[in-house]
Amino acid sequence: IDAASDGDTVLVSAGTYVENINFNGKNISVIGEDRETTIIDGNQNGSVVTFESGEDSTAVLSGLTIQNGNAQGDNPNNYGGGIYCYNSSPSLMNVTVSGNSASVQGGGIYCESNANPSLENVTITGNSSGTWGGGIACDYNSSPSLENVTISNNTAYIGGGISLWE
Repeated sequence: IDAASDGDTVLVSAGTYVENINFNGKNISVIGEDRETTIIDGNQNGSVVTFESGEDSTAVLSGLTIQNGNAQGDNPNNYGGGIYCYNSSPSLMNVTVSGNSASVQGGGIYCESNANPSLENVTITGNSSGTWGGGIACDYNSSPSLENVTISNNTAYIGGGISLWE
């Protein structure tokens, strides 16, 4: 990702990759071989995937499982265990978001400040949040688009599946 430029595609072979990635404002595609066999594991070390620099719909995350994120600590680090999306509108396709947690909001996915991601063929399951939105939490004028999205077995104090605010 660091060496990529807008419009580039990063192809990810099957395997488990223990890391956390940030698109850093780049409108690139990160495409895994198959979401069943291509896994990004956050190792309980913050959000697994971050979009926070105005990425648009040409920023694509596809064919991956996003797991084992743990968003804890000071704001905004306690939001979005699996995917943190701030003022960005990426395209998430053929993705599984599972086994992630956040101390405050969005165990699976957190959207804030006009974040309008597009989710297509996405499974969000087994995530948890200490307060709002175990699966997805949306705040401050954020409005994700969902098509063929399964949200199941997520937990939170308020809105185990989805929590929407403002």
